[in-house]
Amino acid sequence: MARKKGEPECCFDCVPCSEGKISNLTDSMECTSCPEDFWSSPKHDHCVPKKTEFLSFHEPLGICLTTASLLGTFLCAVVLGIFIHHRSTPMRNFQLNEMHKPGDVVLGGLFEVHYSSVFPEWTYTSEPQWPICKGFDTLGFRHAMTMAFAIDEINRKSDLLPNVTLGYSLYDNCGALVIGFSGGLSLASGREEHYVIEENCLGTPPVLGIVGDSASTFSIATSNVLGLFKMPIVSYFSTCSCLSNRQRFPSFFRTIPSDAFQVRAMIQILQHFSWTWVGLLVSDDDYGLHVARSFQSDLTQSSGACLAYVEVLPWDSDPTKLSRIVDVMKISTARVVMVFAHEFHMIHLMAEVLRQNVTGLQWIASEAWTASTVLQTPELMPYLRGTLGIAIRRGEIPGLREFLIQIHPDKVKNGSSGTSMVRQFWESTFRCKFASSGWLKAGEKLCNGEEDLQNVESDFLDVSNLRPEYNIYKAVYSLAYALDDVMKCEPGRGPFSGHSCAILQTLEPWQVVHYLQKVNFTTSFGDQVSFDENGDALPIYDVINWLWLPDGKTKVQNVGEVKRSDFKGEVLKIDEDKIFWNFIPKKPPRSVCSESCPPGTRMARKKGEPECCFDCVPCSEGKISNLTDSMECTSCPEDFWSSPKHDHCVPKKTEFLSFHEPLGICLTTASLLGTFLCAVILGIFIHHRSTPMVRANNTELSFLLLVSLKLCFLCSLLFIGRPRLWTCKLRHVTFGIIFVLCVSCILVKTMVVLAVFKASKPGGEAVLKWFGAMQQRGTVLVLTSIQAAICTVWIVFSSPSPHKNTKYYNDKIVYECVVGSTIGFIVLLGYIGFLAILSFLLAFLARNLPDNFNEAKLITFSMLIFCAVWVAFVPAYVNSPGKYADAVEIFAILASSFGLLVSLFGPKCYIILLRPEWNTKKAIMGRGTTNSSK
Repeated sequence: MARKKGEPECCFDCVPCSEGKISNLTDSMECTSCPEDFWSSPKHDHCVPKKTEFLSFHEPLGICLTTASLLGTFLCAVVLGIFIHHRSTPMRNFQLNEMHKPGDVVLGGLFEVHYSSVFPEWTYTSEPQWPICKGFDTLGFRHAMTMAFAIDEINRKSDLLPNVTLGYSLYDNCGALVIGFSGGLSLASGREEHYVIEENCLGTPPVLGIVGDSASTFSIATSNVLGLFKMPIVSYFSTCSCLSNRQRFPSFFRTIPSDAFQVRAMIQILQHFSWTWVGLLVSDDDYGLHVARSFQSDLTQSSGACLAYVEVLPWDSDPTKLSRIVDVMKISTARVVMVFAHEFHMIHLMAEVLRQNVTGLQWIASEAWTASTVLQTPELMPYLRGTLGIAIRRGEIPGLREFLIQIHPDKVKNGSSGTSMVRQFWESTFRCKFASSGWLKAGEKLCNGEEDLQNVESDFLDVSNLRPEYNIYKAVYSLAYALDDVMKCEPGRGPFSGHSCAILQTLEPWQVVHYLQKVNFTTSFGDQVSFDENGDALPIYDVINWLWLPDGKTKVQNVGEVKRSDFKGEVLKIDEDKIFWNFIPKKPPRSVCSESCPPGTRMARKKGEPECCFDCVPCSEGKISNLTDSMECTSCPEDFWSSPKHDHCVPKKTEFLSFHEPLGICLTTASLLGTFLCAVILGIFIHHRSTPMVRANNTELSFLLLVSLKLCFLCSLLFIGRPRLWTCKLRHVTFGIIFVLCVSCILVKTMVVLAVFKASKPGGEAVLKWFGAMQQRGTVLVLTSIQAAICTVWIVFSSPSPHKNTKYYNDKIVYECVVGSTIGFIVLLGYIGFLAILSFLLAFLARNLPDNFNEAKLITFSMLIFCAVWVAFVPAYVNSPGKYADAVEIFAILASSFGLLVSLFGPKCYIILLRPEWNTKKAIMGRGTTNSSK
């Protein structure tokens, strides 16, 4: 039931229950939910079990899938039967370029004897044809022959693998991953033409170790598969740092440092020549892409350098892509270009550089192309001369040249698969064709086998710069020493289960890996060979420089080395005097995004650009930077300020009111002048002390007043000079007490004038007894003692002290005296002001007394000046900074003192000195009578 809105509860609507809910009673107020496994009936009056759904064998979809599954099972059984029935027949022969030599133990080798391949089109109407190898690489063939030489040399040694003959199986990868990978699988599994596998699948595998491959991508593919079977692979040229991953490549070793070390070595070179803005070109493979990632992460952290651009060189040598890359190089301000790519990429890149005539670049070569001879042509050397590069460690292999000279097609046994590879070398070297190679083309000659390798100009016999060959040589010897350690194992002391030893007849690859990890020997060239926990050899690189000789030849010379030190990390040794620079003048180029910031400035990174691009912002006032390329300016210590160039801190100028500056000299002069005038007037008064003018003006108080005024002038000198603790304490205390003494004398004089006037009236004689000489002295002493007490309390609890104030000026230190207690200073001034106002009021009341007592007028005028000066002093003092506050206070002291001196003693001195006829009792009394009668 749903009650109708605004109507009695007997008026309602009947609302159907929602899905999953029921009501089984009449006039139900609520619908109840069904249990989890139930659902509401169509009438929603009871719950029914939910329908069940699953993929059944009886429904159409289940029937179709079951049929497909059984069909696949049947086909697998048929194929398995076919393979079992034809298990003794080869499925298909790999047409690999190869060379073999039998032995008790066979080692495999993968080399790039051809640097490219042509893949025929797959039509899917006939059997696919095997790729055709193109571009014979003489140096690649020498690499393969170096392995053959090393094995031949080991077989002739009596102290290494005695009574064991090593053989080899060498394959050409033709610069193609699929061919290199097929060669690796063939080495691991064997081929029926050369190996007979026992029916029980026992015995040693076809090879117990592989030397190769050259390219990192090839080694990654081969090691990914053969690593599952723990087949030891020792590469001589694969540098990708990813191959150091022991989890992924458990049986991979190499005699060349990884790219991780090569990257750090490159960074060392960049640091050495202060190159912070460089371009990076990498190949589009594992080798190049891993290097790019390493550089981008390590470069900034290690040296503060930045990559101006990172470009990937395409494998297809697309002219459009290469043109765009060279355009980037031209536009960039980076003068240093690092290239981690293969010889193939550099050939096409330099063709575009030549076309666009891009000069003024310093090339940095990776080990992949640093020794490439195909780039050392008269067309390219104007651009590439002066190239610096990281090169594989050069070594010497005694006897290799003699071995290479003996290579001849007729010395390979007929029927051996090695004949093809040697004949290809022979045809490439002498530009001829053997009769069995097919029809001769126009201009080709027939090879007769009488050609002499020593009479042809070729790099094949040049063994003065053996780098990859030396790594191959070390790789073969590493496997040989590992096998030798296997042979030397003593039964019962072996490293395997039950302290057993491996047996040559049943030797497994993983056992070779165990011994290979522990290999440690020294070559005849003096280099130590061993592997770390990641299978990497001891890292060392040569630094080379391309020198173009006047005769048109290129010399690749060693100019240094980079090696790892256990204590210092990567250590670079380089001889700059030997380096040829392709610039004018002959010195390293500058390659920076922004010039270094000199001392006195800091680097401010440009928004949206690498951190090597920055502006040099001058340090703000009070801050300095004394190093080149400072990130921050440092504040000078409190008492120092920045120099004009902001490159060092200098002591701040000190400011105080000095006796030597014009203002100080003027105030000192005024103070001494006032003191002198007080002394003169005092002398005049003393000399004329018996005259009526002096006697009529309270001689004792006048003398005391003159002395106090003299002290007022002198106390102002305490405010001049560098503030010290004693002067700070004395200046305000002395000023306060002396001024109270002065004002007290004036107050008592005023009171005496009023008392004498009172006494002149009938019945007023009794007043004078309170203003006798003793009472006057006592009054002055008491009033002055009150100020002395105030000053004492102030000095004891919060005395003034010298202070270095740096708030007024940033570049100056203002020496000033802080009052300590502001209340004490206010009380001191307030007491002086109270006495001055009291004196003024009393004098003002007495201003109209008879002329006999007209000193009251002078006191009124003097106190008016005094009060005006000190009222003006307060705002002027508060708003005057530093020494000017002291000057204001001195001025107030001098102004008020001069005002009192001139007002009180000026008229008297005038009479005494210039109008002596007025300085008589009769004259004074007469003036009084005259004025009275008026």
